[in-house]
Amino acid sequence: MSDNFITSDPPDICLILRAHGEAQWLSSEIVPLVRQLEAQLVAEERIGAALAYLEVLWIDAAARAAETDAARDALDRTKHQRDRVLCEKARRYHSAVRRLRRALARRVAALTRTCEDFSPQWPICDRHASS
Repeated sequence: MSDNFITSDPPDICLILRAHGEAQWLSSEIVPLVRQLEAQLVAEERIGAALAYLEVLWIDAAARAAETDAARDALDRTKHQRDRVLCEKARRYHSAVRRLRRALARRVAALTRTCEDFSPQWPICDRHASS
């Protein structure tokens, strides 16, 4: 008998895990760099490299956000929710992560406004604005 079988987490748990992972990643990767750039703690000769790194991180953040939003969409498509309380908690957590995204988007835009080659885009920030 094979131990290779496919399991899938319920959509509510999947959303909680995705939202948590995204929030932790944003807080540990992007927030520290943004704070350093805002406080001008980066040496002048390294600002270009720091902004380029921020651009790469921002692209990765958009991909992570898309995965989290896809988990939210999957939860919204679920007709029979096992635990309504858990589903609502997952939706609220997702909303909190969206607020963090928007706040960071404003800060990243302010930092990169002077860089002509980088125009931060976050087309998925307001996908679930009504929730």
